[in-house]
Amino acid sequence: MGTLSCFTKGLLLSACILALWPPHGSRAALHIQKIPEQPQKNQDLLLSLQGVPDSFQDFTWYRGAEAHGGTRLFTYIPGLQRPQRDGSALGQRDVVGFPNGSMLLRRAQPSDSGTYQVAVAINPAWTMRAKTEVRVAEKPQKLPATSPPLDAGLLAATIIGCLSTGLLLAGSLAFLLVTRGCRGPRATASGKPELGPHADTGDNNVYEVMPSPVLLATPLSNTGPTSAALPPSLPLPLRPEPEAHQYQDLLHPDSSPYCQLVPKS
Repeated sequence: MGTLSCFTKGLLLSACILALWPPHGSRAALHIQKIPEQPQKNQDLLLSLQGVPDSFQDFTWYRGAEAHGGTRLFTYIPGLQRPQRDGSALGQRDVVGFPNGSMLLRRAQPSDSGTYQVAVAINPAWTMRAKTEVRVAEKPQKLPATSPPLDAGLLAATIIGCLSTGLLLAGSLAFLLVTRGCRGPRATASGKPELGPHADTGDNNVYEVMPSPVLLATPLSNTGPTSAALPPSLPLPLRPEPEAHQYQDLLHPDSSPYCQLVPKS
């Protein structure tokens, strides 16, 4: 019974250890954070590795859905003087590895878009893995323009001011139209303006001014230049002859016709 009890306790202890021991190649503890999240062309991209244990042997970065020698970017071994070992997939890319497992891609291009994954070797029997998708934009993305929120009081004051200005302009225009209509001359049926009585005359008669149809002649004696703005001068009246001139023949008759008379015998 004692041997069976010890065997049962050992079995339970082994089961607990196996349950708590993480499986090989686990990705649950690792996480890759992209900085920035949406990289642009010619911008540096940092793939920060989170959840790396305090001690590990090395880590290897791959570019591609599969992790093998053809997709290996580099391997970083912290214990060496030159820890970084470049892989065949690195090419002309400028990639820098850090001791905490992170990777820096300088001057990222749209052709660098794809799947990136890392394998962290804790010991020969335990490897942790994580992957992420990277998309490098060709052109900077324009953020939509957002207008700042307007204050409610300022908005109400603006609306009231616009309405007051419109009412003031409309009232001024109506006043000018009414005043002009009251002061303007009234037209009669013949098409001539009707002139109202003057305030100082004191009568209710209506007078009409008509232009003269006769052109006044300029006297012959006036030889100087005349102005087009002034009306022509009136002719001078003729001097009346003296009344005695009409009776000159009676007062002084001519005797020659009487002297020629000859009496008949």
